[in-house]
Amino acid sequence: MSEETKSLNFIEHIIEEDLKNGMPKNHLRFRFPPEPNGYLHIGHTKAIGISFGLGEKYNAPVNLRFDDTNPTKEEQEYVDAIKRDIAWLGYKWENELYSSDYFQQLYDWAVQMIKDGKAYVDSQSSEAIAEQKGTPTQVGTNSPYRNRSVEENLDLFERMKNGEFPSGTHVLRAKIDMEDPNMLMRDPIMYRIMHAHHHRTGNDWCIYPMYDWTHGESDYIEQISHSLCSLEFKPHRKLYDWFKEQVYNYSAREYPLIPKQREFARLNLSYTIMSKRKLLKLVEEGVVSGWDDPRMPTISGLRRRGYTPNSIRNFIEKVGVAKRENVIDVSLLEFCIREDLNKTAPRVMAVLDPVKVVIKNYPEGKEEWLDAENNPEDKSAGKRQVPFSREIYIEKEDFKEEAGNKFFRLKLGGEVRLKNAYIIKAENVIKNAKGDITEIHCTYSEDTSKKVKGTLHWVSINHAIKAEVREYDRLFMDESPDSHPDKDFMEFINPNSLKTINALVEPSLAVVKVGERFQFQRLGYFNVDNDSKPNALVFNKTVGLRDSWAKQKPKQNSIQNQPKPQQSQQQRKAINVIQQLGKKYTNLPQEKQLKAKAEIQTLAKDVAYEELKPLFGTAVKKAGTRIATMIVLKEMLKNGLEKNDAITEFVEKALEDKNELLVAEAKAI
Repeated sequence: MSEETKSLNFIEHIIEEDLKNGMPKNHLRFRFPPEPNGYLHIGHTKAIGISFGLGEKYNAPVNLRFDDTNPTKEEQEYVDAIKRDIAWLGYKWENELYSSDYFQQLYDWAVQMIKDGKAYVDSQSSEAIAEQKGTPTQVGTNSPYRNRSVEENLDLFERMKNGEFPSGTHVLRAKIDMEDPNMLMRDPIMYRIMHAHHHRTGNDWCIYPMYDWTHGESDYIEQISHSLCSLEFKPHRKLYDWFKEQVYNYSAREYPLIPKQREFARLNLSYTIMSKRKLLKLVEEGVVSGWDDPRMPTISGLRRRGYTPNSIRNFIEKVGVAKRENVIDVSLLEFCIREDLNKTAPRVMAVLDPVKVVIKNYPEGKEEWLDAENNPEDKSAGKRQVPFSREIYIEKEDFKEEAGNKFFRLKLGGEVRLKNAYIIKAENVIKNAKGDITEIHCTYSEDTSKKVKGTLHWVSINHAIKAEVREYDRLFMDESPDSHPDKDFMEFINPNSLKTINALVEPSLAVVKVGERFQFQRLGYFNVDNDSKPNALVFNKTVGLRDSWAKQKPKQNSIQNQPKPQQSQQQRKAINVIQQLGKKYTNLPQEKQLKAKAEIQTLAKDVAYEELKPLFGTAVKKAGTRIATMIVLKEMLKNGLEKNDAITEFVEKALEDKNELLVAEAKAI
């Protein structure tokens, strides 16, 4: 067996076998058939990559067909977004088609099935039909309308089409077998009445075909050779083939090729929701700003966040094509964008949390423009110039008055290298009345050949440009937020998924364009947001330089049935540990409650008010989380936090609560 054959996935093996058995190569034809009822998300990229990838591999056409059979949920906005996303990923479709193109043909075939005794009009309620379906272990029972005459069925079906009946009064069902072990074969519905405006056919139709009837027949009309879909459609294959056999009897001369349905495992991603219905809920309830919010797993959201088409295509290639469901760790997707941007993103300097540095022995009024490499991974990227002056900003966390040997940044008496510039030594600091450091006074050395352990990024105060930086984190704190049968996925939303920062950036960024991507040195990868304007720059954080969640998750790609690893609290954000302690708080015996409280008080010093404030809105029934929040708030107030209206409202509401522990903590404040 050749190396090429060994590397084939199971779908390619099927195609190769078909070609070997006589299928002409020019009969190969694939399709990607989205329903235009939402934006495409990262889960769809696997299906896109498989179908369009096969098209590229075999030089075969790939249709983009919109399965638009439900006018109440489908919109032109979604059609346009889907086309935009697929084109952005770099794929080209042969034909743009719609299932609605085939409404008349589908209707004509349905009429023929009625004439052949293969379909009938059922006038029962949807509840009665569902009840008669039976269960996987109990056979169904026939509808009382199953043996209507052909003439009556034809008359009713035409009147359904003409709009004579209200929605829900009649349906057209295929007459198959109410005792079939596959419940989908128990006289499935083919048409339902819907008096709704369709985004393409307008009000021409008031009956609409069901997905199972439409999808396979659309494949047949388009002469798709291999109909590829995700595993949840495997039980549908028997019905797909049954419908296909009926229409082949009517149109074999016109459409000689019979499509073959095959299924692959869909893409599931940790810390991510894939349901379009649930994603729509996030949009409608204002949890995110829209379908293209950079926290959303939509292709539009990933694009706005700074992901590249190449990174997503590489991700799909690494995931591969499988027959069994698994969950891919989101860190693999983040690895792919890091890998891509590391090669392509220009390096620039930005300071997100500035502290002033004064270089005392550097002449006042002097400025220099120093050469800086744009990308060490790409020698053709060239160099730019950055300004240097007596006063600069560095990150606050890059300085400590006293630090151990493992701190390789700036400390009193210590030296560090300023990226692309000189070596500086910290001599003394200036503090305000609260004891906060406002200035670090340093001296510099022009001898840049000296060996020092640390290198810092910086910006010149006189030349720095203000910019808004939107620092994004994962939208959900749980690896599988919609897998808990007793909980709403909304409970796992990360209250700190977006942090807005007023940053300072080097002047070369004054002329950036929307969508451009950069590495902010030592901080991560960022891109220019759609909201950005020449005098009001906005950057999105695409991904950090390292995986900050690495110690919080299993190492295996598949997390199904894997035990959760033990996590030390130092490995997690303090606010997340506090929330976890709070969830259990009210169920603990008093001794353990005191221990948990002491732990929360210790962790409070590592929590910012901006992290705590979202927890003020915790649901009333989650008393433990509100108690933990109150304990942290008390510590913050002790340490100088000023009361505001939000704090007052939170405390007053707690004082009226039924939970005595919460009331006691509120009284203490």
